[in-house]
Amino acid sequence: MKWIYCVKLYDSKFQAGCLAKRMEEDWWVYGFEYPMEVEVFRSQKGRYGVRYII
Repeated sequence: MKWIYCVKLYDSKFQAGCLAKRMEEDWWVYGFEYPMEVEVFRSQKGRYGVRYII
């Protein structure tokens, strides 16, 4: 199992957290497979992103 990274990076952890929560709750609406784990991470440049494992 490998992490799948969403393409967009966000300036705030709150914005990335909102996307992560939406992925956990509304995965079927956006066509994702059910994610086993969703995580907010911080890039080396200080921006935030979302990654998940299916």
